[in-house]
Amino acid sequence: MALLRIISLCTALLLLSICASAQDGQGLISCLQQKGITNLTTSTSSSAYDSLLRFSLQNLRFTEPGVHKPYVLILPYKREQVVDSVGCCIKHGWQIVVRSGGHSYEGLSSTSDAPNFAIIDLINLDRVTVDMKSKTAWAEAGATLGHLYSAIGRKSADYGFPAGVCPTIGTGGHFSGGGMSLLSRKYGLAADNIIDAVLVDANGKLLDRKSMGEDLFWAIRGGGGGSWGVVIAWKVRLVRVPRKVTVFNVHRTGRNQVTDLVYRWQSIAPLVERDLFIRAVISGTQLQSGQKDVALTFNGMYLGPLDRLLKVANESFLEMGIVAGDCEEMSWLDSISSTSHTTTSQLLSRNNTNKGYFKAKSDFVTSPISPSGLEGAWKFLEEELSGYVIFAPLGGRMYEIPSSKTPFPHREGYLYNIQYQVTWKDTSKESGLVDWIRRFYRYMTPHVSKSPRGAYVNYIDLDLGTAVNGTASIAEARAWGDKYFGGNFDRLVKVKTKFDPNNVFRNSQSIPVNK
Repeated sequence: MALLRIISLCTALLLLSICASAQDGQGLISCLQQKGITNLTTSTSSSAYDSLLRFSLQNLRFTEPGVHKPYVLILPYKREQVVDSVGCCIKHGWQIVVRSGGHSYEGLSSTSDAPNFAIIDLINLDRVTVDMKSKTAWAEAGATLGHLYSAIGRKSADYGFPAGVCPTIGTGGHFSGGGMSLLSRKYGLAADNIIDAVLVDANGKLLDRKSMGEDLFWAIRGGGGGSWGVVIAWKVRLVRVPRKVTVFNVHRTGRNQVTDLVYRWQSIAPLVERDLFIRAVISGTQLQSGQKDVALTFNGMYLGPLDRLLKVANESFLEMGIVAGDCEEMSWLDSISSTSHTTTSQLLSRNNTNKGYFKAKSDFVTSPISPSGLEGAWKFLEEELSGYVIFAPLGGRMYEIPSSKTPFPHREGYLYNIQYQVTWKDTSKESGLVDWIRRFYRYMTPHVSKSPRGAYVNYIDLDLGTAVNGTASIAEARAWGDKYFGGNFDRLVKVKTKFDPNNVFRNSQSIPVNK
């Protein structure tokens, strides 16, 4: 709360600098001052700098000494200040890093390999306006998912929005990468339900959907953050949800049982009726005897009451063995809190108490993994108990939307997404744990999608390849671009080349310019 009070005192724009001399940034600071942005500090010893920089940085790997920090941290509270900040950065040659919620898995919204970079942090642009007459909402890009859900819930218990379950994720980054969720099988991605946006482009101009055109509007809805400009706000289409939904958690242990259940789940979860979302979370565990084993949790949500869930689940997936005691009926808004292990009153809080050190990777699966393939995966989980995988099903509405409709290509033919993650608190273990997850990923190669091997840009993974100072050839960028975007990568390059030919907006895995 103290940190938020500090932020609220910024009546114009708070700028704090480090890692460069006053002379290096004099032109940028002067430009900002001339635009009326006068509330700035250039002291490298400012205690507020580290607090503000760290507050929204969710992966603690990028808070460590030696990580490159921004020269200046900019926190605008109105869109005109975003326009002026972008203009000054462009004029004086400073690379721009945009931060919404700070959840970039590789810290790309908080750090950069550029020698001179500035962060435009949208934390104060967090307003959400809901219009129930048109069943739409405008969400500023600094609003978290919790802000969006709370605003919708205050207006109606009959509507929601298909986006992630972590309430501190910023809409700016989440929507830019597509936005998978527990409602995706019913309504598609978050990006599939965006109908307008406001963007500051590479020329420092403020554009909406009409003025930016359909090509750029297509690219920002799933083409990844950091390549296109600064999205200031999104207009989204709300979706109908029942007054009563049912969340569930079904726990099972034992290698053989887990193998049988997950093998069966692969052929059911993507094809079951679209009101039912069943996610599988698998990890290693240690028994009282000291032996290692595997633990499985089926969790998810049914868009309807408990009795209907039990009927549907037991008709389609009797082996899961779900019973009433595994389930709880609640409102859709309360289901967000339940799934994220918070309370509804905490949805407006930006303070993520679950921050930690982690490394993640991702895959998409097009054919069921064999029992022997699954058993090999369990050996990795038994080896490292701080690692886990999440299998999230596709299907339903996801299969009906063409793969070219947005940059997110993983539609019909894909069974589910895999997220691999390993966490730690002791930084001395980082090297060994990162090596473990990379070995696990290599093992999975024959069992997942191919040509290209798919990956989800919102689980961004610099192991796939990087560009020095955000500059890569098209051939180099295919190392990650084809995996994230499939056949849409070439179109993204064309859009990038047309709207940002000077590569103003870039990062280690941004879309390249065709020179």
